[in-house]
Amino acid sequence: MRRIQVRVIVTGNVQGVGFRGHTQREAAKIGVNGWVRNLEDGSVEAVFSGTQDAVNRMVNWCRRGPLCMHVTEISVEKMPMEAFHGFDVR
Repeated sequence: MRRIQVRVIVTGNVQGVGFRGHTQREAAKIGVNGWVRNLEDGSVEAVFSGTQDAVNRMVNWCRRGPLCMHVTEISVEKMPMEAFHGFDVR
């Protein structure tokens, strides 16, 4: 299976609503590695690494996120592969 890695920036009402924890749980469920963190401008940055299908599912999940948040924009950028073990909240 082809493996890919992407960097995602999610903007909107995404801080202070548990987005990072929800993202970590969803990543474990879907089977992607990487990390997620808050940025100073109020957005959230994440890196997802895994099979193309799993990463696409994770990106699609970010477009809607948990019920307690409102996404206004998402940007996705392909990256070179790095080795991640599990999924961390930073």
